[in-house]
Amino acid sequence: MAHFWQGLRSGEWLTAERMRGYSMILLGLCIVATVGWIALSDSFIDRNGKPIGTDFSSFYAAGSLALEGHAAEAYTPTAHYAREQRLFGEKTPYYSWNYPPVFLLVVTPLAALPYPLALGLFQLAGLGLYFLVIAAILAPARRRDPVFARNWLPVAAAFPAVFINLGHGQNGFLTAGLLGAALVTLERPMLSGLCIGLLCYKPQFALVIPVALLVAGCWRVIASAALTVAALVAVSSFCFGIDSWTAFLASTETSRKVLLEQGSVGFERLQSAFAAVRLWGGSVPLSYAVQGAVSALAVVATAWAWRVSDNRALKAALLVTATALTSPHMLDYDLVVLAPALAFLTLVMQQDGARDYDKSLMALIWITPLMARSAADLFGIPLGLLAMLALFVMVLRRLRQQRDNVASGVDLTFANP
Repeated sequence: MAHFWQGLRSGEWLTAERMRGYSMILLGLCIVATVGWIALSDSFIDRNGKPIGTDFSSFYAAGSLALEGHAAEAYTPTAHYAREQRLFGEKTPYYSWNYPPVFLLVVTPLAALPYPLALGLFQLAGLGLYFLVIAAILAPARRRDPVFARNWLPVAAAFPAVFINLGHGQNGFLTAGLLGAALVTLERPMLSGLCIGLLCYKPQFALVIPVALLVAGCWRVIASAALTVAALVAVSSFCFGIDSWTAFLASTETSRKVLLEQGSVGFERLQSAFAAVRLWGGSVPLSYAVQGAVSALAVVATAWAWRVSDNRALKAALLVTATALTSPHMLDYDLVVLAPALAFLTLVMQQDGARDYDKSLMALIWITPLMARSAADLFGIPLGLLAMLALFVMVLRRLRQQRDNVASGVDLTFANP
């Protein structure tokens, strides 16, 4: 038993060979399951009567309405569901559309394509961006260590949140890619700001990023992001009409009550402090209070780190994790955004060494998306939230230890591969 705990503490059990082997096994199982599920479908409708790519059917239906000049109807549940039924059959479940009109700029062109092609193009493009960004973050480590260079891709590909995102046809790859790209290109403020501005289709992730940029004095990044958002609002208003924005704003109250407070998507799928309290039977006011406290702590800690630290990798990891923690509407497929945080922290550990239990905790956080929904559903354990909190504390602890001398010991050039 003592040897077991010593192994967990040192992380010696997590060798490069095991990381690659475990990743390849999981990757193979998921690929076989995915191919089999698609092969058993009937005209891209799975055995449960759901469209392959589930949530993407919502994107496709909204884009279809926008193509016909009825973008505002995507925010009317009856009209949107009628379009989903027309496209995928009367028995298809309803998948809501809750994104601002700027995201219609992405999904409307896709709706002009056959559904399987649109889904495949959307996911492959997002997955490609995800891999490029993880590769860019880890570029210094890949150059220094040939073993690391051989193993990073299987580990990134087999991250369980990748398959959850693929299965739901969601936009987590785009979110993770843009957030990671924004942080890896901070020395190119116009590009970094552009990436941040493009994230405006996920307004629930907007709480902590502006605070970090403000306290760090990243004024050109802020200006670029603001101009990008303004341009996207203007273009989407021109393409889809001001009424699309009016309809979106009117729909947010219903979305908040139904999706978040009532948990129509299932509190076991939501990975936030708010959802954890609701999962345990807490009231809506108590859930907001707990979420508010967690969010406030995350924002304050991130602001402190971005104000006093020169360690870009650790600050980036903290910001990504805080962004996830501060959103009450954080679903299990959104956990793919933790991949850039894990990559930034891995870069630091590869250069600065691992602390006690770091490797074992990283492995547990990596595998968490695979078990998060089941753990919450069967046992009431919010594993996703616990994993995010653990990652946040790990990064914050390193920042406190290194705030005085980290810049001289870590290579943070983040050159593109």
